[in-house]
Amino acid sequence: MKHLLLVAAVLFLLAGISAAQSRTATVLISTRIHCDHCKACPTCGEHLEQAVYALKGIKRVDLDEKSMTIQVVYNPAKTAPDQIRQAIARAGYDADEVKADPAAYAQLDDCCKKQ
Repeated sequence: MKHLLLVAAVLFLLAGISAAQSRTATVLISTRIHCDHCKACPTCGEHLEQAVYALKGIKRVDLDEKSMTIQVVYNPAKTAPDQIRQAIARAGYDADEVKADPAAYAQLDDCCKKQ
């Protein structure tokens, strides 16, 4: 009987882990980053990441300034790729076909703007 309860508990735990893993998706978004230090710059990378993390369901944000992409791991039950793109645009950056908000772009440091 103890073995049966132990097996049931393990199966229940594994089912919970599997369900949690299936609640994530990944989107790769193209952007235009005009400086080579965006990850370290508080008005570039940190500002951009904070804008995305402000959305519900965001698990991880990886900015790659060399390939000019942002990879976002998120919970699709709480947010969607279009909402992520809009958050990036509101931070002042293009996000795929969504253009940066002009007022937010104007607030970026000069190093972050197209020269």
